[in-house]
Amino acid sequence: MFKQVISIDGKKIGKGHQVFIIAEVGVNHNGDKEIAKKLIDVAVSAGADAVKFQTFDPETLVTKEAKKAEYQDKNEKTVRGEETQYQMLKRLMLKREYHPELKTYAEQRGIIFLSTPFALSDAEI
Repeated sequence: MFKQVISIDGKKIGKGHQVFIIAEVGVNHNGDKEIAKKLIDVAVSAGADAVKFQTFDPETLVTKEAKKAEYQDKNEKTVRGEETQYQMLKRLMLKREYHPELKTYAEQRGIIFLSTPFALSDAEI
């Protein structure tokens, strides 16, 4: 049975503690910093403890010729036309220089900023 208690930014997670809710933003900001801020606001309004983004660089994640997954192509084909996975990720990528500002914004709003790195270089920021 799981008895471990961990802490994220001072909030304890585990048996005997409140549920820790993470609002997953992923790439739903479409690479737009202002949309990312609005999604932080929505996470705060929803009562989430943390808001989580994704940190990646298409240059280290996929080849420039990689085709999109079937579900990606199906969901975006009518909007974007033919597009490689690299092009799509480049468009959806949250610029690295946005991270500090978004982290500060989240902290000012009282929510923990998290991001899932896809590579060691992503984790370093």
